[in-house]
Amino acid sequence: MELAELVGLRPFPAAGLLLGLTRRCPLRCRHCSTGSDLTVREEPNAAQLLRFVGSFTTENRPDVVMLTGGEPLLLPTLAGELSFLARRAGSRTAVLSGMFFARSQRIPPAILRAIAQVDHFSASLDVYHEREVARADVFRALHHIRESGVSVSFHLTGTGADDPYLADITRAIDKEFGGRVPSLVNEVRPFGRAASWARPARTGPDPSAAAPCSMAAWPVVAFDGTVLACCNQDTVDRRPAPAHLDLGHIGSDDWAAVRRRALESPVLRMIRTVGPTHLAARSGAAPHPGSYCDGCRALGGNEAVAAGARAVASGPAGALLDLAA
Repeated sequence: MELAELVGLRPFPAAGLLLGLTRRCPLRCRHCSTGSDLTVREEPNAAQLLRFVGSFTTENRPDVVMLTGGEPLLLPTLAGELSFLARRAGSRTAVLSGMFFARSQRIPPAILRAIAQVDHFSASLDVYHEREVARADVFRALHHIRESGVSVSFHLTGTGADDPYLADITRAIDKEFGGRVPSLVNEVRPFGRAASWARPARTGPDPSAAAPCSMAAWPVVAFDGTVLACCNQDTVDRRPAPAHLDLGHIGSDDWAAVRRRALESPVLRMIRTVGPTHLAARSGAAPHPGSYCDGCRALGGNEAVAAGARAVASGPAGALLDLAA
């Protein structure tokens, strides 16, 4: 599976599933959105994770499962087992790694076996990761993984379009891999260890204008096993989760139940189609003073918003909204 296929599925509701295997990580990158380190022990129950992914069927499964963390390859056996179960049902799998293992001259066998189980491998690389793992070591490990037959890409993070690091690293990747390894570029956001210094999240758009949210497309299994409709880090971390973004728990729900809630929720349909700000405005709710994502979380429990969403986005007619988005 190539990066373009993975990114192309991102806007489609329930086409993918994000699994946070652990919040542990051997690195302490300054921009880490989860604030991960080796002392953090928050992670879903492994048996519940396996049962949840084992509930996929060939008729009802996500197209792609993304294993992330923390550092998912601190649990290589679990990562491999989850990938096996998902692929058995017909899902494709990907893993995003901070590349801690690249500091060794040889990739540990257990990690190499886990990587061989996935359809795509993505390496995080940015100025902050390079302070933990040398660029040359990451490149060497990626060559090895590519030669094993697994599709690879880079997950780059910078401070914006004018970040000189991004210009430098993209040139270096093209030179090293002959233009054959793609990159996904994201901007640092003020979450986790970056909360005190990264630029603020975007403010809400004009309430009269539709501003759809694709972050409400793929369910996310958080570190306590809660399944959420949004991958915004504040939503993943904070409890209680807003009712409209809470899709269940891997200890009590299977994929079919989670997928049904994600697809059939009128509020989520409207968030994906017109965005939370426009949804609130058309329901008569007062504008929220915080960011776009703060405004979305504030919709939870607002019966006027829920009623307005039900009036437009319930049932088979409402399902057409996701097709039009």
